[in-house]
Amino acid sequence: MATEFTPFASLIGGMLIGVSAVILMGLNGRIAGISGIASRLLDARLGGSEERPGLFFIGGLLLAAPVYAFVNGALPTQTVSNNLPLLAIAGLLVGFGSVFGNGCTSGHGVCGLARLSSRSLVATLTFMATAFVSVYLLRHVIGG
Repeated sequence: MATEFTPFASLIGGMLIGVSAVILMGLNGRIAGISGIASRLLDARLGGSEERPGLFFIGGLLLAAPVYAFVNGALPTQTVSNNLPLLAIAGLLVGFGSVFGNGCTSGHGVCGLARLSSRSLVATLTFMATAFVSVYLLRHVIGG
């Protein structure tokens, strides 16, 4: 399966992610890790502290696809497995990995590396190596 090479869209997207991470850190003193933001929002709903900036951050993530579709007239084509057990296992592994690794790819890979965190470097290398192996196995060994 070939993927489309989109250097300009990727550059703009990366810059937007970086700017949003800087804004969140500057205005709220928080790292833009999605798993941390989501867990703080859940704690806030259960009676914890107010997390309005996190709510806006997650809202922006959720609105990105509809805004893209509005601007471009359609969403990009994506292929997602219809193997529900595989998707469930993948979701559980991502959740476990985020908890076990004290963060996710956005927290470690974007913010942690920018802060020169050695822990984030190890976590990001682990995420990436696991992703490479998973894609290889699914495309060439398991998936055919």
